[in-house]
Amino acid sequence: MGMLLTLAFAPYDFAYAALPALMFLYRAWVMRTPRQAALVGYLFGLGLFGAGIWWVFISIHDFGGADALSAGLLTLLLVGIWALFPAITGALAARILNSQLAWVRVMAVALLWVMVEYFRGYWLLNGFPWLQIAYSQLQTPLSGFAPLVGVYGIGFLLAASAFALVEMLDRKLPPLQGLLFFLLIWGAGGWLKTVQWTNAIGAPIKITLVQGNIGQEQKWLPSQKLNTLKRYLQLTEQHWDSDAIVWPETAIPAFMDEVKAFFLDPLAAKAREHQVDLVVSLPTSGQGDEYFNSVLTLGETQRLYHKNHLLPFGEYLPLQPLSGWVLDLIQIPLGNFAAGDDRQTLLRAGGFPFVTTICYEDAFGEQVNKQIADAAYIVNVTNDAWFGDSSQPHQHMQMARMRALETGRYLVRATNTGVTAFIAPDGSIRKQAPLFTTTTLTDTIVPMGGVTPYSRIGDNLVFAALILMVLVLYGWEQLPITSKRLLLQE
Repeated sequence: MGMLLTLAFAPYDFAYAALPALMFLYRAWVMRTPRQAALVGYLFGLGLFGAGIWWVFISIHDFGGADALSAGLLTLLLVGIWALFPAITGALAARILNSQLAWVRVMAVALLWVMVEYFRGYWLLNGFPWLQIAYSQLQTPLSGFAPLVGVYGIGFLLAASAFALVEMLDRKLPPLQGLLFFLLIWGAGGWLKTVQWTNAIGAPIKITLVQGNIGQEQKWLPSQKLNTLKRYLQLTEQHWDSDAIVWPETAIPAFMDEVKAFFLDPLAAKAREHQVDLVVSLPTSGQGDEYFNSVLTLGETQRLYHKNHLLPFGEYLPLQPLSGWVLDLIQIPLGNFAAGDDRQTLLRAGGFPFVTTICYEDAFGEQVNKQIADAAYIVNVTNDAWFGDSSQPHQHMQMARMRALETGRYLVRATNTGVTAFIAPDGSIRKQAPLFTTTTLTDTIVPMGGVTPYSRIGDNLVFAALILMVLVLYGWEQLPITSKRLLLQE
Protein backbone atom coordinates (compact mmCIF):
# COMPACT_ATOMS: atom_id res chain seq x y z
CA MET A 1 0.00 0.00 0.00
CA GLY A 2 3.00 2.28 0.21
CA MET A 3 3.07 2.32 -3.58
CA LEU A 4 -0.54 3.54 -3.52
CA LEU A 5 0.57 6.59 -1.52
CA THR A 6 3.21 7.32 -4.18
CA LEU A 7 0.40 7.68 -6.72
CA ALA A 8 -0.90 10.68 -4.77
CA PHE A 9 2.21 12.65 -5.75
CA ALA A 10 3.24 14.15 -9.06
CA PRO A 11 3.36 13.22 -11.88
CA TYR A 12 0.48 10.81 -11.16
CA ASP A 13 -1.55 13.29 -9.07
CA PHE A 14 -4.16 10.87 -7.73
CA ALA A 15 -4.28 13.05 -4.61
CA TYR A 16 -7.11 11.22 -2.89
CA ALA A 17 -5.17 7.95 -3.04
CA ALA A 18 -3.42 9.23 0.08
CA LEU A 19 -6.56 8.60 2.14
CA PRO A 20 -6.97 4.83 1.56
CA ALA A 21 -3.18 4.34 1.77
CA LEU A 22 -3.02 5.97 5.20
CA MET A 23 -6.22 4.25 6.30
CA PHE A 24 -4.73 0.86 5.43
CA LEU A 25 -1.55 1.61 7.36
CA TYR A 26 -3.39 2.81 10.47
CA ARG A 27 -5.69 -0.22 10.43
CA ALA A 28 -2.69 -2.53 10.02
CA TRP A 29 -1.10 -0.99 13.14
CA VAL A 30 -4.17 -1.59 15.32
CA MET A 31 -3.76 -4.53 17.73
CA ARG A 32 -0.11 -5.01 16.76
CA THR A 33 2.89 -5.18 19.03
CA PRO A 34 5.45 -2.38 18.50
CA ARG A 35 7.73 -4.84 16.69
CA GLN A 36 4.94 -6.02 14.39
CA ALA A 37 3.82 -2.44 13.70
CA ALA A 38 7.41 -1.48 12.89
CA LEU A 39 7.60 -4.30 10.35
CA VAL A 40 4.32 -3.19 8.76
CA GLY A 41 5.61 0.38 8.63
CA TYR A 42 8.89 -0.73 7.11
CA LEU A 43 7.19 -2.69 4.34
CA PHE A 44 4.93 0.31 3.70
CA GLY A 45 8.01 2.53 3.52
CA LEU A 46 9.75 0.19 1.07
CA GLY A 47 6.75 0.51 -1.25
CA LEU A 48 6.51 4.29 -0.82
CA PHE A 49 10.17 5.15 -1.30
CA GLY A 50 10.93 2.32 -3.70
CA ALA A 51 8.29 3.62 -6.10
CA GLY A 52 8.84 7.26 -5.18
CA ILE A 53 12.61 7.87 -5.24
CA TRP A 54 13.84 5.19 -7.65
CA TRP A 55 15.21 8.05 -9.77
CA VAL A 56 18.23 8.20 -7.44
CA PHE A 57 19.55 5.34 -9.58
CA ILE A 58 19.65 7.62 -12.64
CA SER A 59 21.75 10.19 -10.82
CA ILE A 60 24.21 7.62 -9.44
CA HIS A 61 24.50 5.46 -12.57
CA ASP A 62 23.96 7.70 -15.57
CA PHE A 63 25.72 10.81 -14.29
CA GLY A 64 27.63 9.71 -11.19
CA GLY A 65 29.61 7.17 -13.14
CA ALA A 66 28.85 4.15 -10.93
CA ASP A 67 28.30 0.75 -12.49
CA ALA A 68 24.75 -0.62 -12.54
CA LEU A 69 25.32 -2.99 -9.60
CA SER A 70 26.82 -0.34 -7.32
CA ALA A 71 24.15 2.20 -8.32
CA GLY A 72 21.40 -0.35 -7.69
CA LEU A 73 22.79 -1.30 -4.28
CA LEU A 74 23.16 2.34 -3.24
CA THR A 75 19.59 3.08 -4.35
CA LEU A 76 18.30 0.09 -2.38
CA LEU A 77 20.30 1.27 0.63
CA LEU A 78 18.75 4.73 0.46
CA VAL A 79 15.24 3.30 0.08
CA GLY A 80 15.89 1.00 3.02
CA ILE A 81 17.10 3.89 5.18
CA TRP A 82 14.11 6.12 4.45
CA ALA A 83 11.72 3.19 4.99
CA LEU A 84 12.91 3.16 8.60
CA PHE A 85 10.84 6.26 9.31
CA PRO A 86 7.39 4.70 8.73
CA ALA A 87 8.76 1.78 10.77
CA ILE A 88 9.65 4.08 13.67
CA THR A 89 6.22 5.70 13.40
CA GLY A 90 4.57 2.28 13.53
CA ALA A 91 6.52 1.15 16.60
CA LEU A 92 5.53 4.29 18.50
CA ALA A 93 1.96 4.31 17.16
CA ALA A 94 1.38 0.76 18.44
CA ARG A 95 1.81 2.04 22.00
CA ILE A 96 -0.60 4.92 21.45
CA LEU A 97 -3.17 2.64 19.84
CA ASN A 98 -3.47 0.74 23.12
CA SER A 99 -5.37 3.73 24.48
CA GLN A 100 -9.10 3.31 24.94
CA LEU A 101 -9.72 6.89 23.81
CA ALA A 102 -10.54 6.97 20.09
CA TRP A 103 -10.01 10.68 19.45
CA VAL A 104 -6.74 10.62 21.37
CA ARG A 105 -5.58 7.72 19.20
CA VAL A 106 -6.47 9.58 16.02
CA MET A 107 -4.87 12.88 16.95
CA ALA A 108 -1.80 11.49 18.68
CA VAL A 109 -0.87 9.14 15.83
CA ALA A 110 -1.47 11.90 13.27
CA LEU A 111 0.84 14.18 15.30
CA LEU A 112 3.40 11.39 15.55
CA TRP A 113 3.35 10.94 11.76
CA VAL A 114 4.17 14.57 11.00
CA MET A 115 6.75 14.82 13.79
CA VAL A 116 8.67 11.92 12.26
CA GLU A 117 8.27 13.56 8.85
CA TYR A 118 9.69 16.77 10.29
CA PHE A 119 12.73 14.99 11.73
CA ARG A 120 13.33 13.25 8.40
CA GLY A 121 12.57 16.30 6.31
CA TYR A 122 14.41 19.03 8.15
CA TRP A 123 17.00 17.68 10.57
CA LEU A 124 18.44 14.30 9.64
CA LEU A 125 21.42 14.67 7.27
CA ASN A 126 20.34 18.25 6.54
CA GLY A 127 16.85 17.07 5.64
CA PHE A 128 15.17 15.00 2.94
CA PRO A 129 11.54 16.20 2.68
CA TRP A 130 10.57 14.19 -0.42
CA LEU A 131 7.19 12.41 -0.32
CA GLN A 132 5.88 14.21 2.73
CA ILE A 133 2.14 13.59 2.53
CA ALA A 134 1.06 17.24 2.46
CA TYR A 135 2.66 17.84 -0.95
CA SER A 136 0.18 15.42 -2.50
CA GLN A 137 -2.74 17.66 -1.53
CA LEU A 138 -2.20 20.73 -3.73
CA GLN A 139 -5.35 19.96 -5.71
CA THR A 140 -7.59 19.11 -2.73
CA PRO A 141 -9.43 21.38 -0.26
CA LEU A 142 -6.70 20.75 2.34
CA SER A 143 -4.34 23.01 0.38
CA GLY A 144 -6.39 25.93 1.70
CA PHE A 145 -4.64 25.43 5.05
CA ALA A 146 -1.14 26.00 3.60
CA PRO A 147 -1.03 29.76 4.35
CA LEU A 148 -2.19 28.97 7.92
CA VAL A 149 -0.21 25.92 9.03
CA GLY A 150 2.20 24.91 6.25
CA VAL A 151 3.02 21.41 5.11
CA TYR A 152 3.15 19.82 8.55
CA GLY A 153 -0.23 21.23 9.49
CA ILE A 154 -1.72 19.91 6.25
CA GLY A 155 -0.03 16.56 6.81
CA PHE A 156 -1.57 16.37 10.28
CA LEU A 157 -5.07 17.15 8.97
CA LEU A 158 -4.74 14.59 6.17
CA ALA A 159 -3.52 11.86 8.53
CA ALA A 160 -6.16 12.69 11.15
CA SER A 161 -8.88 12.55 8.49
CA ALA A 162 -7.76 9.11 7.32
CA PHE A 163 -7.36 7.75 10.85
CA ALA A 164 -10.74 9.08 11.97
CA LEU A 165 -12.40 7.30 9.06
CA VAL A 166 -10.83 4.02 10.20
CA GLU A 167 -12.05 4.52 13.76
CA MET A 168 -15.50 5.35 12.44
CA LEU A 169 -15.63 2.25 10.23
CA ASP A 170 -14.44 0.15 13.17
CA ARG A 171 -17.29 1.69 15.22
CA LYS A 172 -14.89 3.09 17.78
CA LEU A 173 -16.05 6.60 16.92
CA PRO A 174 -19.73 7.56 16.61
CA PRO A 175 -20.42 7.85 12.85
CA LEU A 176 -21.86 11.33 13.24
CA GLN A 177 -18.76 12.59 15.05
CA GLY A 178 -16.38 11.11 12.51
CA LEU A 179 -18.37 12.41 9.55
CA LEU A 180 -18.74 15.90 11.04
CA PHE A 181 -15.00 16.06 11.74
CA PHE A 182 -14.17 15.05 8.17
CA LEU A 183 -16.63 17.49 6.62
CA LEU A 184 -15.53 20.33 8.91
CA ILE A 185 -11.84 19.94 8.05
CA TRP A 186 -12.29 19.51 4.32
CA GLY A 187 -15.06 22.10 4.08
CA ALA A 188 -12.99 24.67 5.96
CA GLY A 189 -10.06 23.96 3.64
CA GLY A 190 -12.24 24.58 0.62
CA TRP A 191 -13.39 27.91 2.04
CA LEU A 192 -9.83 28.95 2.95
CA LYS A 193 -8.80 28.51 -0.69
CA THR A 194 -10.92 31.60 -1.44
CA VAL A 195 -9.05 33.80 1.06
CA GLN A 196 -6.33 36.11 -0.27
CA TRP A 197 -3.70 36.56 2.42
CA THR A 198 -1.33 38.97 0.65
CA ASN A 199 -1.72 42.07 -1.52
CA ALA A 200 -0.13 43.71 -4.55
CA ILE A 201 2.52 46.34 -3.75
CA GLY A 202 3.47 47.46 -7.24
CA ALA A 203 2.83 47.29 -10.96
CA PRO A 204 3.33 43.94 -12.75
CA ILE A 205 6.86 43.16 -13.87
CA LYS A 206 7.80 41.19 -16.97
CA ILE A 207 10.15 38.27 -16.39
CA THR A 208 11.74 35.83 -18.83
CA LEU A 209 12.99 32.42 -17.72
CA VAL A 210 15.70 30.72 -19.78
CA GLN A 211 15.76 26.93 -20.10
CA GLY A 212 19.10 26.07 -21.72
CA ASN A 213 18.52 22.31 -21.87
CA ILE A 214 22.20 21.41 -21.54
CA GLY A 215 22.62 17.66 -21.09
CA GLN A 216 24.18 16.76 -17.77
CA GLU A 217 26.79 14.65 -19.51
CA GLN A 218 27.85 17.76 -21.50
CA LYS A 219 27.41 20.45 -18.85
CA TRP A 220 30.87 20.46 -17.28
CA LEU A 221 32.99 19.46 -20.27
CA PRO A 222 35.61 22.19 -20.89
CA SER A 223 35.08 21.79 -24.63
CA GLN A 224 31.40 22.74 -24.24
CA LYS A 225 31.80 25.79 -22.01
CA LEU A 226 31.83 28.40 -24.77
CA ASN A 227 28.91 26.73 -26.57
CA THR A 228 26.90 26.82 -23.35
CA LEU A 229 27.64 30.50 -22.75
CA LYS A 230 26.78 31.30 -26.36
CA ARG A 231 23.43 29.50 -26.08
CA TYR A 232 22.37 31.40 -22.97
CA LEU A 233 23.48 34.69 -24.45
CA GLN A 234 21.51 34.12 -27.66
CA LEU A 235 18.37 33.15 -25.74
CA THR A 236 18.75 36.21 -23.52
CA GLU A 237 19.22 38.70 -26.35
CA GLN A 238 15.71 37.92 -27.61
CA HIS A 239 14.22 39.35 -24.40
CA TRP A 240 15.87 42.67 -23.63
CA ASP A 241 12.32 44.07 -23.34
CA SER A 242 11.79 42.16 -20.07
CA ASP A 243 12.29 43.71 -16.65
CA ALA A 244 14.27 40.68 -15.46
CA ILE A 245 15.75 37.55 -17.03
CA VAL A 246 16.51 34.45 -14.95
CA TRP A 247 18.93 31.64 -15.81
CA PRO A 248 18.89 28.20 -14.13
CA GLU A 249 21.24 26.73 -11.52
CA THR A 250 24.92 26.80 -12.56
CA ALA A 251 23.92 27.90 -16.05
CA ILE A 252 27.47 29.25 -16.27
CA PRO A 253 29.67 26.14 -16.00
CA ALA A 254 32.74 27.95 -14.70
CA PHE A 255 33.88 29.83 -11.63
CA MET A 256 33.07 33.51 -11.55
CA ASP A 257 36.72 34.58 -11.73
CA GLU A 258 37.22 32.53 -14.91
CA VAL A 259 34.48 34.26 -16.90
CA LYS A 260 34.25 37.70 -15.32
CA ALA A 261 36.39 39.68 -17.78
CA PHE A 262 35.34 38.19 -21.11
CA PHE A 263 31.73 37.27 -20.34
CA LEU A 264 30.15 38.64 -17.16
CA ASP A 265 31.37 42.25 -17.46
CA PRO A 266 30.14 42.68 -21.08
CA LEU A 267 26.88 40.93 -20.14
CA ALA A 268 26.36 43.29 -17.21
CA ALA A 269 27.01 46.27 -19.48
CA LYS A 270 24.36 45.06 -21.94
CA ALA A 271 21.90 44.54 -19.11
CA ARG A 272 22.43 48.11 -17.88
CA GLU A 273 22.13 49.43 -21.43
CA HIS A 274 18.72 47.78 -21.82
CA GLN A 275 17.69 48.49 -18.21
CA VAL A 276 17.21 44.80 -17.52
CA ASP A 277 18.21 42.84 -14.43
CA LEU A 278 19.86 39.50 -15.07
CA VAL A 279 19.77 36.70 -12.50
CA VAL A 280 22.44 34.12 -13.33
CA SER A 281 23.92 31.17 -11.45
CA LEU A 282 27.47 29.86 -11.22
CA PRO A 283 30.00 28.48 -8.74
CA THR A 284 32.07 31.06 -6.88
CA SER A 285 35.27 30.88 -4.86
CA GLY A 286 35.67 31.86 -1.24
CA GLN A 287 38.69 31.84 1.01
CA GLY A 288 41.24 29.11 0.45
CA ASP A 289 39.64 25.96 -0.95
CA GLU A 290 36.13 27.16 -0.07
CA TYR A 291 33.60 27.49 -2.88
CA PHE A 292 29.87 28.10 -3.18
CA ASN A 293 26.87 27.35 -5.35
CA SER A 294 25.77 30.92 -6.07
CA VAL A 295 23.30 33.25 -7.76
CA LEU A 296 24.53 36.58 -9.16
CA THR A 297 22.48 39.61 -10.19
CA LEU A 298 23.73 41.82 -13.02
CA GLY A 299 22.26 45.15 -14.07
CA GLU A 300 21.07 47.82 -11.66
CA THR A 301 22.93 46.07 -8.84
CA GLN A 302 25.52 43.32 -8.71
CA ARG A 303 25.20 41.07 -5.70
CA LEU A 304 25.74 37.41 -4.79
CA TYR A 305 23.68 34.85 -2.90
CA HIS A 306 25.41 31.66 -1.72
CA LYS A 307 23.34 28.52 -1.29
CA ASN A 308 22.71 27.87 2.40
CA HIS A 309 20.89 24.51 2.59
CA LEU A 310 23.20 22.06 0.86
CA LEU A 311 22.25 18.69 -0.63
CA PRO A 312 23.82 15.80 1.33
CA PHE A 313 25.81 13.36 -0.81
CA GLY A 314 25.55 15.82 -3.69
CA GLU A 315 27.10 19.10 -2.57
CA TYR A 316 28.76 17.89 0.60
CA LEU A 317 29.49 14.57 2.30
CA PRO A 318 27.91 13.96 5.73
CA LEU A 319 28.95 11.09 8.00
CA GLN A 320 32.61 11.57 7.23
CA PRO A 321 34.91 9.72 6.88
CA LEU A 322 32.62 6.74 6.23
CA SER A 323 30.63 8.30 3.37
CA GLY A 324 33.74 9.57 1.62
CA TRP A 325 35.38 6.16 1.88
CA VAL A 326 32.34 4.39 0.38
CA LEU A 327 31.98 6.83 -2.49
CA ASP A 328 35.69 6.76 -3.24
CA LEU A 329 35.50 2.97 -3.31
CA ILE A 330 32.91 3.00 -6.08
CA GLN A 331 34.49 6.06 -7.72
CA ILE A 332 31.62 8.56 -7.59
CA PRO A 333 32.89 12.17 -7.65
CA LEU A 334 30.82 14.61 -5.59
CA GLY A 335 31.10 18.26 -4.69
CA ASN A 336 32.29 19.69 -1.40
CA PHE A 337 30.58 23.08 -1.34
CA ALA A 338 30.48 25.43 1.64
CA ALA A 339 27.17 26.74 2.94
CA GLY A 340 26.30 30.42 2.75
CA ASP A 341 25.08 32.37 5.79
CA ASP A 342 21.60 31.79 7.21
CA ARG A 343 20.64 35.38 6.46
CA GLN A 344 21.98 37.14 3.39
CA THR A 345 20.99 40.45 1.87
CA LEU A 346 18.07 39.93 -0.51
CA LEU A 347 18.84 40.17 -4.20
CA ARG A 348 16.80 42.55 -6.39
CA ALA A 349 15.50 42.28 -9.94
CA GLY A 350 12.76 44.15 -11.76
CA GLY A 351 12.85 46.80 -9.07
CA PHE A 352 11.90 44.52 -6.17
CA PRO A 353 13.71 42.27 -3.68
CA PHE A 354 13.16 38.52 -3.87
CA VAL A 355 13.93 35.39 -1.85
CA THR A 356 16.48 33.22 -3.64
CA THR A 357 16.37 29.43 -3.47
CA ILE A 358 18.84 27.23 -5.29
CA CYS A 359 17.73 23.73 -6.25
CA TYR A 360 16.15 21.90 -3.36
CA GLU A 361 16.21 24.89 -1.00
CA ASP A 362 12.66 25.40 -2.25
CA ALA A 363 11.72 22.19 -0.39
CA PHE A 364 12.03 23.92 3.01
CA GLY A 365 9.28 26.25 4.15
CA GLU A 366 11.35 27.64 7.02
CA GLN A 367 14.15 28.49 4.56
CA VAL A 368 11.80 30.75 2.59
CA ASN A 369 10.04 32.16 5.67
CA LYS A 370 13.23 33.72 7.08
CA GLN A 371 13.07 36.75 4.78
CA ILE A 372 9.75 36.51 2.98
CA ALA A 373 8.34 39.58 4.79
CA ASP A 374 10.89 41.75 2.97
CA ALA A 375 10.52 40.05 -0.43
CA ALA A 376 8.04 40.71 -3.23
CA TYR A 377 8.41 37.31 -4.89
CA ILE A 378 10.48 34.10 -4.90
CA VAL A 379 13.07 32.94 -7.43
CA ASN A 380 14.09 29.31 -7.68
CA VAL A 381 16.93 28.17 -9.93
CA THR A 382 17.32 24.43 -10.40
CA ASN A 383 19.08 21.76 -12.41
CA ASP A 384 17.07 18.51 -12.28
CA ALA A 385 18.86 17.09 -15.33
CA TRP A 386 20.57 14.72 -12.87
CA PHE A 387 17.38 12.65 -12.74
CA GLY A 388 16.48 12.39 -16.42
CA ASP A 389 12.92 11.82 -17.59
CA SER A 390 11.65 10.55 -14.24
CA SER A 391 9.09 11.58 -11.64
CA GLN A 392 11.68 13.65 -9.73
CA PRO A 393 11.32 16.97 -11.64
CA HIS A 394 7.54 16.79 -11.19
CA GLN A 395 7.81 16.02 -7.47
CA HIS A 396 10.25 18.89 -7.09
CA MET A 397 7.84 21.21 -8.89
CA GLN A 398 5.08 20.15 -6.48
CA MET A 399 7.21 21.30 -3.56
CA ALA A 400 7.97 24.64 -5.21
CA ARG A 401 4.27 25.24 -5.70
CA MET A 402 3.69 24.74 -1.98
CA ARG A 403 6.19 27.51 -1.17
CA ALA A 404 4.21 29.96 -3.31
CA LEU A 405 0.97 28.92 -1.62
CA GLU A 406 2.38 29.10 1.92
CA THR A 407 3.79 32.60 1.43
CA GLY A 408 1.22 34.17 -0.89
CA ARG A 409 3.94 35.11 -3.38
CA TYR A 410 4.57 34.51 -7.07
CA LEU A 411 7.38 32.04 -7.62
CA VAL A 412 9.44 32.04 -10.82
CA ARG A 413 11.37 28.86 -11.50
CA ALA A 414 14.16 28.58 -14.06
CA THR A 415 15.54 25.10 -14.65
CA ASN A 416 18.10 23.60 -17.00
CA THR A 417 15.87 20.90 -18.51
CA GLY A 418 12.54 21.47 -16.73
CA VAL A 419 10.21 22.04 -15.05
CA THR A 420 10.53 25.80 -15.82
CA ALA A 421 7.39 27.66 -14.77
CA PHE A 422 5.60 30.66 -13.30
CA ILE A 423 3.61 29.83 -10.16
CA ALA A 424 0.84 32.07 -8.78
CA PRO A 425 0.34 32.85 -5.06
CA ASP A 426 -2.42 30.24 -4.89
CA GLY A 427 0.03 27.53 -5.98
CA SER A 428 -1.38 27.18 -9.49
CA ILE A 429 0.87 27.00 -12.54
CA ARG A 430 0.39 30.06 -14.76
CA LYS A 431 2.84 29.01 -17.49
CA GLN A 432 5.10 26.02 -17.92
CA ALA A 433 7.78 25.18 -20.48
CA PRO A 434 7.97 21.67 -21.97
CA LEU A 435 10.67 19.42 -20.57
CA PHE A 436 13.94 18.79 -22.40
CA THR A 437 13.58 21.66 -24.85
CA THR A 438 15.76 24.71 -25.39
CA THR A 439 13.35 27.57 -24.83
CA THR A 440 12.38 30.70 -22.95
CA LEU A 441 9.23 31.44 -21.01
CA THR A 442 7.91 34.96 -20.44
CA ASP A 443 5.12 36.18 -18.19
CA THR A 444 4.22 39.04 -15.87
CA ILE A 445 4.04 38.70 -12.11
CA VAL A 446 2.70 41.04 -9.46
CA PRO A 447 5.01 42.04 -6.58
CA MET A 448 3.25 41.01 -3.37
CA GLY A 449 3.42 42.28 0.20
CA GLY A 450 1.99 41.14 3.50
CA VAL A 451 2.72 37.98 5.45
CA THR A 452 0.56 34.87 5.72
CA PRO A 453 -0.10 33.44 9.20
CA TYR A 454 2.19 30.48 8.50
CA SER A 455 5.04 32.71 7.33
CA ARG A 456 4.67 34.63 10.57
CA ILE A 457 4.55 31.72 13.03
CA GLY A 458 6.63 29.01 11.28
CA ASP A 459 6.77 25.28 11.94
CA ASN A 460 7.78 25.47 15.61
CA LEU A 461 4.59 27.22 16.67
CA VAL A 462 2.50 24.93 14.45
CA PHE A 463 3.93 21.92 16.29
CA ALA A 464 3.52 23.59 19.65
CA ALA A 465 -0.17 24.20 18.90
CA LEU A 466 -0.68 20.61 17.73
CA ILE A 467 1.03 19.16 20.81
CA LEU A 468 -1.02 21.40 23.09
CA MET A 469 -4.22 20.36 21.31
CA VAL A 470 -3.46 16.65 21.78
CA LEU A 471 -2.63 17.17 25.48
CA VAL A 472 -5.83 19.14 26.05
CA LEU A 473 -7.82 16.47 24.24
CA TYR A 474 -6.23 13.77 26.35
CA GLY A 475 -7.01 15.68 29.53
CA TRP A 476 -10.59 16.25 28.40
CA GLU A 477 -11.14 12.58 27.60
CA GLN A 478 -9.86 11.63 31.06
CA LEU A 479 -12.49 13.74 32.81
CA PRO A 480 -15.65 12.06 34.13
CA ILE A 481 -18.83 12.83 32.21
CA THR A 482 -20.23 14.87 35.11
CA SER A 483 -17.15 17.12 35.15
CA LYS A 484 -17.42 17.65 31.39
CA ARG A 485 -21.04 18.69 31.73
CA LEU A 486 -20.17 21.19 34.47
CA LEU A 487 -17.39 22.70 32.40
CA LEU A 488 -19.64 23.01 29.35
CA GLN A 489 -22.37 24.68 31.43
CA GLU A 490 -19.87 27.22 32.71
